[in-house]
Amino acid sequence: MSGDSVRKPVLVDNETAFRRMMGVLEKRRRFAVDTESDSLFSYYPKVCLLQITVPASGGEDSEQPDEMDVLDYLVDTLRYQALEPLGRQLARPEAEVIMHAAENDLLLLEREFGFSIANVFDTQLAARILGWQHAGLAAILEECFGAVSDKRMQRTNWSKRPLTPEQIAYAQMDTHYLFALRRKLAAELKAADRWEEAQDAFALLVQTDYSEKEPPERNIWQMKETRSVPRKNTGVLEALWEWREAEAQRRNVPPFKVLRNRVLTQLAESQPATEGELARTPGLGAGDVRRYGAQLLAAIAEGRKRPLPELPAPTLRPEQMLDRKVLNRYDALRKWRTRTAEARNVAPEIVLANGALLEIAKRRPRTQADLLDFREIGPWKAKTYGPAILEIVAK
Repeated sequence: MSGDSVRKPVLVDNETAFRRMMGVLEKRRRFAVDTESDSLFSYYPKVCLLQITVPASGGEDSEQPDEMDVLDYLVDTLRYQALEPLGRQLARPEAEVIMHAAENDLLLLEREFGFSIANVFDTQLAARILGWQHAGLAAILEECFGAVSDKRMQRTNWSKRPLTPEQIAYAQMDTHYLFALRRKLAAELKAADRWEEAQDAFALLVQTDYSEKEPPERNIWQMKETRSVPRKNTGVLEALWEWREAEAQRRNVPPFKVLRNRVLTQLAESQPATEGELARTPGLGAGDVRRYGAQLLAAIAEGRKRPLPELPAPTLRPEQMLDRKVLNRYDALRKWRTRTAEARNVAPEIVLANGALLEIAKRRPRTQADLLDFREIGPWKAKTYGPAILEIVAK
């Protein structure tokens, strides 16, 4: 961290520590929150740590709170899971939760703990609405506060216990500065007359039903390496892929921790019949052959007999399925969005994403009230962009 005086975070891994933390949180209206998961180390990833920061006093209610005078908590969700009181605090209508790149954390909190947060201030989204060149948290913290994060921790295993001092310092940093960052962003949003726009965008985040966002079904066509495998060998590849999935599930590790994609495709092409031939496969070590040799050979033999897997349906861009009139509206909307984004110095998707433009082109709204029926459009966008959008779709 930077040279400012930083209290050590409080590790919350038992009921007593949790109750003490909740005694503080119950007196606050604003919380900075982040999560750490073990997705690089588990087939079934889980939240391993919750970082929570609050003002050391009731300062968030005052006119000039000291955003650096904060208390940092690290909630060990592997050792303590009775988190319902925390969920109730974050869900209070008067509470605000500060997050950076909130969408994934909101999804994880709802999926794993049933948390439903009422109000969010997303510091990354705020930075993008302001047109900041760098919106990643590490870059912002270094630029604004001189705080440099340990990049090695981006690939650390958060499910291992005890947590190392390096993990603790990295996790603390993710929320420690968010109050100060929020104050800076809020001031700039108001000065740029973009505060109402940001509030609209934050409201859309919490209105999303994250329970509907299921991960896509896994199959061999998701591997880009599959495209290099001759069609006649895809049955063997599928059998090897299915074996790897089952082994990864059994061990609860990501599939690449069993064997890399490139090894599977090489095996599908060479189709070795003995362990000696297996050993000549690049990327397949002697330990892999000892551990998996018989299973790999069985999968290859089984794959030779099975029917070839069906090819995936061709992926068409949405605009390829539009009739000419709708496509013309869509193209006109995209050109308007490009001009608008350039004039406001923001990324095009901050104005409206392609999916929203496509739906507008197809459904052809006629009034500003109609625009509010689109999930990505709140009152600010309907009021600000509505006249231009309605003029385009009316032509």
